[in-house]
Amino acid sequence: MESLFSSVQSIVDAAIPMIVLLGLLIFVHELGHFLVAKYFKVRVEVFSLGFGPKIFKFKRGETVYAISAIPLGGYVKMFGDDPTAAIDDEQKKYSFLHKPVGQRIAVVLAGPLMNFFFAVLIFTIVALHGEQTFAPQVGDIAENSQAYAQGFRSGDKVTTVNGAEIQSWDQLHNAIEKNADQVIAIQLLREGASTPETIQITPKLVPNKNVLSWDRMVGEVEGLSPSSKSSFVGVRAGGAAAQAGLKTGDLVKTVNGKPVEHWRNLDQILRQSAGSPLEIEVERGRLTQKDPEATPETAKVSLKAASLVEAGIDYPELYLASIEKDSPAEKAGLKIGDRLVAINDQPVKSFEEVAGIIRSGSSSGDDAKQTLKVLVARDGSETTVTVAPNIRERMNNQGKEERRFEIGIRPMIVDAQPDTTILQTTGLIAAVQRGFSQTMRWTNLTILSFVRLAQAEVSPKNIGGFFSIGSMAKRSWQIGLSQYLNVMALISINLFILNLLPIPVLDGGHLVFYTVEAIKGAPLSLRKMEIAQQVGLVLLLGLMVFALYNDISRFIFS
Repeated sequence: MESLFSSVQSIVDAAIPMIVLLGLLIFVHELGHFLVAKYFKVRVEVFSLGFGPKIFKFKRGETVYAISAIPLGGYVKMFGDDPTAAIDDEQKKYSFLHKPVGQRIAVVLAGPLMNFFFAVLIFTIVALHGEQTFAPQVGDIAENSQAYAQGFRSGDKVTTVNGAEIQSWDQLHNAIEKNADQVIAIQLLREGASTPETIQITPKLVPNKNVLSWDRMVGEVEGLSPSSKSSFVGVRAGGAAAQAGLKTGDLVKTVNGKPVEHWRNLDQILRQSAGSPLEIEVERGRLTQKDPEATPETAKVSLKAASLVEAGIDYPELYLASIEKDSPAEKAGLKIGDRLVAINDQPVKSFEEVAGIIRSGSSSGDDAKQTLKVLVARDGSETTVTVAPNIRERMNNQGKEERRFEIGIRPMIVDAQPDTTILQTTGLIAAVQRGFSQTMRWTNLTILSFVRLAQAEVSPKNIGGFFSIGSMAKRSWQIGLSQYLNVMALISINLFILNLLPIPVLDGGHLVFYTVEAIKGAPLSLRKMEIAQQVGLVLLLGLMVFALYNDISRFIFS
């Protein structure tokens, strides 16, 4: 009974944010049609949120207001919108189809435009409330990277670029992209320092890795990122850390009462301890617990070691966090906690190397299984297993499908949450300007995503439907109000653009009909419009089924 209640509660928790989000966006859209229709004195017979049987309704004036059973949209039913219906001459002044074509275009266009301006309003509210974004804080910098060579160090906080104040990582990233092959001055504050210093950098012109950008070539400083390794640990059997009670997968939270946020901090603390006793507090079980929302247990251990090597502590990227069910790895006998040592007698130092070796056969297009000899450390001894990878289709970081070999393993790699900051806009005018610019930015990106789909640079499997919206609504609701409002604004922009597509049954299709009528001076024939509506309905239903299929596939195979 408790399990049933928990399941019902989980469904309710997911449904409420989605119902609020979709309900509000549908209402705003239909309100646009309604208000402009009333302005032009068109009689509105029904204003409904949802389709199908009406579960709640009331009538005020000449309009029935209703909530219907199928919450996948809404509609405004206007008097005289059926071209086959006979209408008395004295009633034609209230008929939609008897209004001038310009007024009909305005009524149809009002719905999508309301979604656009509603997004402006939401982004304005977020700007006034405060936008949470990544701070201009540099993450881990590899010593062999371009970023290190040009002067960046792990933990640097960037304050200005060419004298202009930098408040977010996006601002730093944009400045670098736009200044390829140009020398720019970066003022930054080193980790632990109190006095800023300035470095000169020259971003290189490189192909843009972001497919959702109109710029094919941009500036880049290789190795510059806000990401840092978290303080999860891998523990070698028999080492000082293992004897002290530390376990692989533990997340170090404090050492001698001082918070530890990143892996690099843990390394520094041990070196500075000079072998003095350390009291370490950890969270245990976060990577292996079945319920991601459960609270990990806390443990304390005492350790005496002057370095990670002396303690027998590794960064855990070569330790296995999970084994996919029925995967080649499971069939070969690999286990959670195994440490990868070598593949095909080639020692491995990072999981990036491991992934590269496993996937190496996919670039040739040969689907034949390659056999890998995998050496792992387990319980203080080493053992070799033979694994035959499977070829799978996966989505890469650019949103495009690729075929690659996999064995079904996931490493203990968890990045620390990048530092965040709140961008606060002061003044209503500045907030409205911010709201409009954000709306234009995301409208541009949404249009570009359709272009990249048409160019086959982004996989159509990225198209999501009802369940994807529900998942986004639930996650953003859990994060906080600003994130939830941002998701609402993005979906409102998507509704604005989707409804303007020239597909009959959508607002864009009607706009095409009325535009042709305005040019010709006469409406299209009823037969042509009926055929177009039927084709449009098939296209729309096909898109909805495809989006639902993608949602279900992601749910089953994720």
